[in-house]
Parts: sequence; C-alpha cells; structure tokens
Amino acid sequence: GVALASSVVVFWLLLQFSRALRVMRLASRAPVGHVPSAVMLHTRLSAGMRLMDVVTLTHSLGRKVCDEPETFAWCDESGAEVEVEFAHGQCRAWRLTRAE
Repeated sequence: GVALASSVVVFWLLLQFSRALRVMRLASRAPVGHVPSAVMLHTRLSAGMRLMDVVTLTHSLGRKVCDEPETFAWCDESGAEVEVEFAHGQCRAWRLTRAE
C-alpha cells in the first residue's frame, strides 16, 4: 500500500514537472509580453487561473509591471494591452487598455 501511494505521488510530481517544462519551452520561443490578440486573451481569462495557465494561453512570458500586487502585462501589435494581477499565484483581476 505504501509503495503504491508513493509511486502515485512520484508519478503525479513528474507529470507536473513535465507540463511546466513544456509550457516554458513554448514560452521561450516568443517575445516577452507579446500576444497575437490582447482582446482574445482578455476574453479567455477567468478568476482563479494560475500563472502557468495564463502562460499556456499566451505562449509567452508576461512583462512584469508591478511587484505588489504581482502584475504582468501582455500587448499585441495594435497597442492593446492586458494587465493581469495575481494574488497567491492565482488570477485576481485583469484589465484591457486599448491604444488610441
């Protein structure tokens, strides 16, 4: 029983590590803080999403805007920008600003 439980825990940890590496590998290929469409990103965000989920959506690491609260930003070619606030590793609020 103990061996089965420990092997399940180790397998779960390996799956999480593998997922994190895959997301970071995808994000490393894109410019920091850039997305194809900030408006589409804004519509796909929801409260409670983890930073890893947002990076999966954007395929890019966010540009850090502020430390407290932890805020990251992504912009597109038109100048629209989405700022996402994280509290305890989860998305708390986000806002879209469009270029004039």
